[in-house]
Amino acid sequence: MRPPRTVIVHYWLVAMRGGERVLERLLRLYPGADIITHVYDPTAVSDFIASHRIRTTFIQNLPGAKKYYQKYLPLMPRALEQMDLSEYDLVISSESGPAKGVIVRPDAFHLCYCHSPMRYLWDHYHQYRARAGMLSRAAMSATFPALRQWDVTSAQGIDHIVANSNFIARRISKSWGRSADVVHPPVDVAMFEKSGSVGDHYLWVGQMTPYKRADLVADAFTRLGLPLLMVGTGELAGDIAKRAGSNIRIVERLDYASLRRAYADCRALVFPAEEDFGIVPVEANAAGRPVIAFGRGGVRDSIVDEQTGLFFDRQEADSLIDAVERFERWLPAFDSDAAIANAQRFAPENFDAGIARIVSQALNMGAPTSHPVARLVEAAQ
Repeated sequence: MRPPRTVIVHYWLVAMRGGERVLERLLRLYPGADIITHVYDPTAVSDFIASHRIRTTFIQNLPGAKKYYQKYLPLMPRALEQMDLSEYDLVISSESGPAKGVIVRPDAFHLCYCHSPMRYLWDHYHQYRARAGMLSRAAMSATFPALRQWDVTSAQGIDHIVANSNFIARRISKSWGRSADVVHPPVDVAMFEKSGSVGDHYLWVGQMTPYKRADLVADAFTRLGLPLLMVGTGELAGDIAKRAGSNIRIVERLDYASLRRAYADCRALVFPAEEDFGIVPVEANAAGRPVIAFGRGGVRDSIVDEQTGLFFDRQEADSLIDAVERFERWLPAFDSDAAIANAQRFAPENFDAGIARIVSQALNMGAPTSHPVARLVEAAQ
């Protein structure tokens, strides 16, 4: 019997971030899978992704789509529903922007790997709206109620949902009224190693966008006077540079080898964002270094408080300053080998095993002998 014909629906392909690393791993799990996406920039993704058959929705052909794709959000449900997926037995949607709303055959199996329900529709709506211009705010008010309804309705047609963290599983329950298993995203932890000489500087890594809270780190460390390396750029880069004291060094980017050394050499990584999962703290632990993190979001899955890092409870400079002072007292108790062992939980092979197990169990639970995809998957194995 032939292997199941598989398609992975990914929201957009315009950069290589955490979602695209998950896509790469899914493509390795399901060789020969096609990709469907709203917008595709072949210069912005890995050669491995680009080597696959990639189909785009009509969003790709709209003016300025590669740069302003999010402006076309209200059109994306219709764009997904126009894609013909009748040739596919197994459909995997990689959801953070609209991806799950495709129409599949009744006998096909639809698995959704959810990085997050769309934040700008749900719990981050007021934050996004507050930062938007007048016309964008009016458009959000006019279109988002219908998008929320579509988001909930399309979630009901999924056969099985997998979340990337317990935090996102709770967001799925709140937003969609669905339960979800948890499989953490793959992190290439084997690429990191600890250093024999740790420096005295702290480290922040990320995009300088509002929710990453680089401003909070700059304010706190300017007051502390402790050395800090900040790696990243973005819309707030100019403001962060103005806030930063002379003890803070800012670089826009590092090559991968230099970034790995920066993790291994830092006194601690500072992670003030509320992330869906957050790969950066795992990479720091993999390099044998502790993390000072805002104790909400996916970091609750990845960092063990008072073992592989410390949490602070408010996204305020005073709270971070208090955490750094506690950290300095706690640091002699930190075990770098325990941090490395903790990071191994997120190795890519654990992601592979989790997805394969859930697909197998879900298919067998739904129809152990009669579901066509179950028979095809069994034959392929």
